[in-house]
Amino acid sequence: MTLSTLTKDDLDRRIGGKGVSLQTGPFVFRIRSNIPSIARGLQLLYADYPLIPDDEFADFDMRMERGVGVHRWVHPQVRFVCDGGSPFKPLPISHSCPLLEWAMNWCISTQAHQYLMLHAAVIERDGHAAILPAPPGSGKSTLCAALIHRGWRLLSDEMALISTVDTDIVPLCRPVSLKNESLDIIRDFAPSAVFSEIVPDTSKGSVGLMKVDKHHLDRVKSTARPGWVIFPKYRLGATARLAPRSRADSMLELGRNAFNYGLLGALGFHTLADVVDQSDCYDFEYSALDDAVRIFDALVAPQRS
Repeated sequence: MTLSTLTKDDLDRRIGGKGVSLQTGPFVFRIRSNIPSIARGLQLLYADYPLIPDDEFADFDMRMERGVGVHRWVHPQVRFVCDGGSPFKPLPISHSCPLLEWAMNWCISTQAHQYLMLHAAVIERDGHAAILPAPPGSGKSTLCAALIHRGWRLLSDEMALISTVDTDIVPLCRPVSLKNESLDIIRDFAPSAVFSEIVPDTSKGSVGLMKVDKHHLDRVKSTARPGWVIFPKYRLGATARLAPRSRADSMLELGRNAFNYGLLGALGFHTLADVVDQSDCYDFEYSALDDAVRIFDALVAPQRS
């Protein structure tokens, strides 16, 4: 049973009461809210995700509430509440859907320490994963969005979940967050892509969420083995180019991009070392997405021969 089986009235009633429990990868989120745009966003972006019965365990219990005091009516706000606390400052109520995604990321990154977690997009082809760690503005999400419309499978846009037992990478498979110029770039590149309402004037500029196609969700229980660690960088007018990067330097940079590398201690070190040891490591500079797709597809060819 998926969220799409609920009518709009059913969804509004449940999300405003006991909440709606959704499975996203290995996690169940129970979401409660009295903000209409949250229900609309879920109905659009999460229609194909499993709906979990109310009486079953949820990993994270979240509330997206209207601001308190005067901000219920004047310059209305939204605030994220989890376990009785509100870890973020309230935002304008128009930012409700992006805040929900940021809050879900926060829940995972602060509590799911059964995994080594890296701030990175992850895509898969033929059972092997390409880990794309990069700071904001690097074009990571744009590249990820393009590749999953050209035959690569989405594991995650924001977070690599790496098993500390066997280094398998576990799919999370949530909507892809795109910003500013990237929104029009992906619309032109993949006209079939479905987007949420675009939210302007966030801390990251204009933000839109791209729906994940159902065929990615159908394989959400299939893990992938590390294959490549690729540090992308968008540069206007650049010729798409892969440059080999040392494993030692790649491991140091991955550690800087990890949410819980220090917390896991020796286990985190050995897990990350195993990932890097199994991967070919590169820097990647690009401008045109078609050229980027061609180069990524060429990475897979030697493994098929």
